[in-house]
Amino acid sequence: MSGSKLSDATFSRAGASDLPSGDQPLGLTVHTMPTPQEVIDGHPRRRISGRWKMLAVMLVCAAPVIASYLTFYVIRPEGRSVFGELIQPPRPVPDQVVMGMDGKPQNLQALKGQWLLISTAGGACDAACEKHLYLQRQIRESLGREKDRLDWVWLVSDAEPVREALLPAVKGATVLRVGELQIAQWLSPAVGHLLPDHLYVVDPMGNWMLRFPAQLDMAGAAKAKRDIDRLLRASAAWDEPGR
Repeated sequence: MSGSKLSDATFSRAGASDLPSGDQPLGLTVHTMPTPQEVIDGHPRRRISGRWKMLAVMLVCAAPVIASYLTFYVIRPEGRSVFGELIQPPRPVPDQVVMGMDGKPQNLQALKGQWLLISTAGGACDAACEKHLYLQRQIRESLGREKDRLDWVWLVSDAEPVREALLPAVKGATVLRVGELQIAQWLSPAVGHLLPDHLYVVDPMGNWMLRFPAQLDMAGAAKAKRDIDRLLRASAAWDEPGR
């Protein structure tokens, strides 16, 4: 036993003395291994890196909308005033099941992907409602080749059936039956007014961002069209027709 120890010690001294001058024995660095919990949860640095990457992706997705808003409301290259009222912060479309004109359920979020010009009224649709539907159609048609980037939407706020005579007039519209309480989670009127008094603009991400003054007339519709036209131009680099 003592001979073995001696032999090992002698070998170690001999090996060290036989090394060329200036050379050192090879050293080994031992790194700590991750614990089983770290393996399951992911290393903290990797988790932080993943969060930054996710944040970067979200910023890239939101950048076009932010840029178009800045162009429209802050830079205002044409130096013109804005007719509509900017909603700050924009209000996202809720995740709600609604009914189409065919009676089939669909999600309100299916409206995403297009600029929207929205009116809301009961199914009986009085004179003010008819006027809004007419102005919505006229504003959209006046956009010319850009009209396919805008949908005009009528949110029917009660259970009243839509009059048969009105159906041809809304043939090109998206008509959804949505309870007034559901609508109020997304859109709201100006102080002293009711939901049906306004037209509302929603961006392709589903954010309500603009409300036009109540009781819109033809002169007001022309100004509203100018606002929409400028929004479409400001977003031309990222928004395409169709969903």
